[in-house]
Amino acid sequence: MSEPLIEIRDLQVAFSNGGAAQTVVHGVSFDIHPGETLALVGESGSGKSVTAHSVLRLLPRSSSHPGGSIRYGGEDLLKLPERRLRAIRGNRIAMVFQEPMTSLNPLHTVEKQITEVLALHKGLTGEAARARVLELLELVGIPEPAKRLKAYPHELSGGQRQRVMIAMALANEPQLLIADEPTTALDVTVQLKILELLKDLQARLGMALLLITHDLNLVRRIAHRVCVMQRGCVVEQAECEQLFRAPQHPYTRELLGADPSGAPANNPPGKPLIEVDDLRVWFPIRKGLLRRTVDHVKAVDGVNFSLPQGQTLGIVGESGSGKSTLGLAILRLIGSRGAIRFADQAIDGLDQHAVRPLRRQMQVVFQDPFGSLSPRMSVGQIIGEGLEIHGIGTPLEREQAIIEVLREVGLDPASRHRYPHEFSGGQRQRIAIARALVLKPQLILLDEPTSALDRTVQRQVVELLRSLQHKYNLTYLFISHDLAVVRALSHQLMVVRHGKVVEQGEASAIFHAPQHPYTQQLLEAAFMAPGAAD
Repeated sequence: MSEPLIEIRDLQVAFSNGGAAQTVVHGVSFDIHPGETLALVGESGSGKSVTAHSVLRLLPRSSSHPGGSIRYGGEDLLKLPERRLRAIRGNRIAMVFQEPMTSLNPLHTVEKQITEVLALHKGLTGEAARARVLELLELVGIPEPAKRLKAYPHELSGGQRQRVMIAMALANEPQLLIADEPTTALDVTVQLKILELLKDLQARLGMALLLITHDLNLVRRIAHRVCVMQRGCVVEQAECEQLFRAPQHPYTRELLGADPSGAPANNPPGKPLIEVDDLRVWFPIRKGLLRRTVDHVKAVDGVNFSLPQGQTLGIVGESGSGKSTLGLAILRLIGSRGAIRFADQAIDGLDQHAVRPLRRQMQVVFQDPFGSLSPRMSVGQIIGEGLEIHGIGTPLEREQAIIEVLREVGLDPASRHRYPHEFSGGQRQRIAIARALVLKPQLILLDEPTSALDRTVQRQVVELLRSLQHKYNLTYLFISHDLAVVRALSHQLMVVRHGKVVEQGEASAIFHAPQHPYTQQLLEAAFMAPGAAD
């Protein structure tokens, strides 16, 4: 093997917050060789991003490196003066971040942002810079690049924004590209395209790739070598194929076995709880001085289904397919047309006042538990709020109900006096589930409830949802783009694209033999075939 491009030896990273420094990375050592892909994997808080950001010294000022070195081209990057580091940063070593919407400047066009990188490191301006920008946009697969030059980030899709970020990173043909969770915020089909793009660019440009991720499916597809991190330490590193075939460390084995698995809850189907007929949600497009309606965005267009009590309907599709809009319409949280029956009662014609008594029976758990839980309320207040609104029980009975539901979701009842920021992501999602469960509903809408969680935590939440469904005969509408999670929970499956249902039926049958090309595409992207990079 060639000489290492990057040598990291005994790296330590500490953070101080007014008091003593706390070390979060402990003696990490690994090499990155020219042209190879090294994957740095682990759960949130394992130290993988802190380690990667140390290469370009992108950590906040409260950070320090008590020990260790990061050598590149005979120089220790941790000891370089800022002026010399700027010549390397974005030039010889570049980075692609997880969320392009927050990484790109919303006030500048695509052309201006990429040109800035070229001007800073190459001195390119004017027509020469524009030609290079067009070349880069074409390289990363942006359609009609000339028309995208004057576009702002909000005018692009998530996948296109990530491609622009990659174009900026590749502008100066770096020797090393650091990709920090580059596909986490994207749909599975877009993830696959970005992954294939990175592999293709790496082969054409001969650059090394440091991939930070918790997605082992992605790692298996692209990496040559893997470093597994836990609590700031590298617990195992090996060739990709060897690590997947024979993992040595217990934590690695835990990660590899963390994909949600098992069959949906074995509940006998009851009578239909939710029945939907020709459901439509059309948003008007108004133009002209008089704002006349000239067309409609058909977010949901002619959806039909019947869901029995105690069963789960998995609703899948890419971002913008209409799946969340469909869920909100069923719960009467947005206006719609078409028939909706809940527990043999027509609810599509009811106003919000008439629907309110039914809210107790129809609850929702959102994607981001930190955003959906009030930071000003204690856990007990959050869970008990619904009981108060619906006038259920005395204060003493409500307190007892809160204690019981916290035990039900696997949390210490004493934690009801704490606040959301004091909990991990998985614990916060358990609190959100407890808030819905305490009202003893019949139906729970689960809108991407595991997408913000690590794989091991996802598995725990899926098992919790499955056990609660079996115990209380709950009915779930499960909205997700994570097909592994959907497969583990769903009895029925509905595949939505551009507001229309392209395939629906028994989940196991569709997963085994999808009929529609779009469903086949989703499944291919979600369950990538194994095979490390060549």
